[in-house]
Amino acid sequence: MKGWNRMSLAWGLLAAHLGALVFGLIGLLIMLPHPDLWASDPNAVRVFDWSMTHAGSTHIVFGALTMSAFGIIMLGWRKTAIFAVISIAFSLSFELFGTGTGWPFGNYAYTDFLGTKVLGRVPWTIPLSWFYMGLASFLLGSWLANRLELRNRGVWGVLLGAWLLTAWDLVLDPAMAHDSLRIQFWVWYEQGPYFGMPIKNFAGWAMTGLLFMAASRWLWRSDAVLAPSQPRLPEIVFVANMVFAMVISGAVGLWQPIVIAILVAGSPFALAQIRRRPAVAGARLKYGHDR
Repeated sequence: MKGWNRMSLAWGLLAAHLGALVFGLIGLLIMLPHPDLWASDPNAVRVFDWSMTHAGSTHIVFGALTMSAFGIIMLGWRKTAIFAVISIAFSLSFELFGTGTGWPFGNYAYTDFLGTKVLGRVPWTIPLSWFYMGLASFLLGSWLANRLELRNRGVWGVLLGAWLLTAWDLVLDPAMAHDSLRIQFWVWYEQGPYFGMPIKNFAGWAMTGLLFMAASRWLWRSDAVLAPSQPRLPEIVFVANMVFAMVISGAVGLWQPIVIAILVAGSPFALAQIRRRPAVAGARLKYGHDR
């Protein structure tokens, strides 16, 4: 299959992922709170029944397929497979340990809206979400490290990738477990200062992302170098999932996490843009002088 056709497949999977995210928002924020809008239509009832069983996992599956296709095209089978295996194995292990002991994330439990649970505790889709958002975050972090011309770019790519992944959770976790949401995807049995959540949840989240990104990068034996135009698809995946969490957060009245997540996720991109301007201005000045 030619490169263009393969990339078309990745973009098609991305379109399905985005459509599933929108479908999920419609179900959570319109269909559930307002059954009077659809309960009298048998077709709408069938759609609702299907969505209650499968909608929570559909966007995750398409997200994983999207980033798998992009990774295979841009990084190759080996690097994509390494990242998939390591991220899924690490995240599932930590999630199973966390739901059993309360460490490293806190005392929490998953509900039944994200698919069948591994060992009765962790939905099978959760490690897939770690994989696809982890890969998108890591590729963006590596791209930022190159754009900022940092020393030890492999290390900085891992650190910035974990930073971006944690920024997503800053708005995702408070929204998806909020009491005013008609259904919760996980519940907390431990209170904390971050909108009712323990701070160690985010420390555990950052540590998990950091470990599987570092392990993957070490096994790769090379950086994830993308051309300036290539981060577009993982950037869309990252932003779309941030927006998904932000819309839910806003719907339940949590505006502060939205602002915090934007500031945290946007800060390295803003810095990269600031660092780029002097270089562009210098190039223009040199070009004008040479003329």
